[in-house]
Amino acid sequence: MITLALAGKPNCGKSTFFRAATMAHAEIANYPFTTIDANFGVAYVRSECPCKGMGQRCGHCADGIRYVPVNLIDVAGLVPDAHKGKGLGNQFLDHLRQADAIIHIVDASGSTDTEGNPVEVGTHDPREDIAFLKYEMTMWVYGILEKHWARLQRQAQSKTYSIYRGISEVFTGLGISPEDVQDAERTARVDLMRADPAGLTRFCEEIVHISKPMLPIGNRVDLAPAPLVEQLRPAGLTFASAAGELALRNAVAGGLITYHPGDLSFSIVREDSLSPAQKAGLQTIAQVMKANGGTGVQQAINRAVYDLLRMIVVYPVEDEHKFSDSQGRILPDAFLMRRGATPRDLAFQVHTDIGKGFLYAIDARTNMRVKDTHELKDGDIIRIVSAAK
Repeated sequence: MITLALAGKPNCGKSTFFRAATMAHAEIANYPFTTIDANFGVAYVRSECPCKGMGQRCGHCADGIRYVPVNLIDVAGLVPDAHKGKGLGNQFLDHLRQADAIIHIVDASGSTDTEGNPVEVGTHDPREDIAFLKYEMTMWVYGILEKHWARLQRQAQSKTYSIYRGISEVFTGLGISPEDVQDAERTARVDLMRADPAGLTRFCEEIVHISKPMLPIGNRVDLAPAPLVEQLRPAGLTFASAAGELALRNAVAGGLITYHPGDLSFSIVREDSLSPAQKAGLQTIAQVMKANGGTGVQQAINRAVYDLLRMIVVYPVEDEHKFSDSQGRILPDAFLMRRGATPRDLAFQVHTDIGKGFLYAIDARTNMRVKDTHELKDGDIIRIVSAAK
């Protein structure tokens, strides 16, 4: 299953975002290092369920919305020089090894300094925090490479040794291949055999970009001064109110509103059941959603999965005529696959033995056989025919 990590400096709202996305418990307080040990939970990426256009409901979606699970980690906050072990840096960086992509939570309200200490709203420039995470991760990767660099350089003198493979082995935990190393070398415009520290730093920045793509999210937009928000838009930030999303999910649980995570708005079920304070709170959230296209929490998870990781949702079935499994359940499974994946890739995703025994696939929408090299599309419903039982 895909794993996303929530990263950022202390006291930027990561734990609130985590609770809003997962409804799992995480301590929330207005001081640095609220999160000491990482929180692990399950969030969901939103997709339109194919049953919506089939005239029958699958029973696995909510009003035609399919939610596919992904792992979510809320890691300890990051402070300057974390790569040197300051604060909880080593623990933070170690947890990030598990992540396929990182959602970088930035305090868009400017109400916390670089180390996460509370300051007057709008007095800290959040743009400083955007570059901050990338730098710390780059220097962390550089530190790993530096420890092995002398050995790699010596071994590279041998014609039978590939420095690309050697570096990829150093970065095994980051999932870096020799081809990734070559790509990073080319993009950084550096010759690894003759690289100086500045060149290696550029190279490590590219390694981070390849292995841990990041999505910066300006949290606490509901508290941010309007002029600051406008200054941040050109910096590539999209905005979120994790506190607003958490309030909406709690309101749904209390039967006060109807709302699906990722909706652009919500509906009040019974206005006369709301207290004046609840009405005012929901009105404020509605204004934030209107200005930003939702609360931004579900949107951030979707962007990380669909845009950063380039995933699609595919539905394997056993009966292409009924769109069901052997027990008659309609569209029981939804798999996240990388764009460019083939039916054979899907077969291996379902089960290794099914992949090994792969014969052919059928597009359930057209009842046509498709080649094993066919590129799957988002929302495809596929029957895998395999020699495996």
